[in-house]
Amino acid sequence: MADPLKLSIKIFADCADIERVSEMAVNPIVRGFTTNPTLMRQSGVTDYQAFAKLMLEKVGGRSISFEVFSDEFQEMERQAHVIAEWGTNVLVKIPVTNTKGESTAGLVQRLSADQVKVNVTAIMTLEQVEEVCGVLGESRGAVISVFAGRIADTGRDPVPLMAAAIDIIRPFPNVELLWASPREVLNVAQADQIGCDIITVTYDLLRKLEFFGRDLTGFSLDTVRMFHDDAKAADLRL
Repeated sequence: MADPLKLSIKIFADCADIERVSEMAVNPIVRGFTTNPTLMRQSGVTDYQAFAKLMLEKVGGRSISFEVFSDEFQEMERQAHVIAEWGTNVLVKIPVTNTKGESTAGLVQRLSADQVKVNVTAIMTLEQVEEVCGVLGESRGAVISVFAGRIADTGRDPVPLMAAAIDIIRPFPNVELLWASPREVLNVAQADQIGCDIITVTYDLLRKLEFFGRDLTGFSLDTVRMFHDDAKAADLRL
């Protein structure tokens, strides 16, 4: 059986539920964390700074990304500097555009020049990858998050695009490529095989990693036994 601990790719947990973060934080597979406003809303977060303080306590010194939430560039920039002050392990998530479709590349460039570590998020095209890389020359550490799972949701194979993104990023040693929104354990293997730096996983997907590389004959037998046991438990009769 393959061991996910021996993968080259770094596995980051994507979560804003403090209880689940506490559970995942003791898992040796998890090497970092990410959050976003949607996850925070689902977890009932109302006090951003209090939430961030708890998250930082739970994750220790591991990398963690917190996202700005303004749609205006000036306010995004102010929020980014506030978030960056929360810790040396903090990356500030900046969406690749605002809701009007206006590029945040200029903002990303200013933040990088100010030595703010950024995680540019919601990227789905190679043109966006190229634009962002072009402004990260002064970065002391940045992540580019390409939403491969959402690309797959459109019926497109994300692997060729992600492999091309790696080629674009290669000349930038301080920039890492993150495979965002994976849908299945297969995506972890795919991301690792093409040389992606990081992949995010949800709580449910992290639990599925126990099946990583499992012997299929044994897995088949376990499945047969599951159906048999559930039929008995349900007292099925014909």
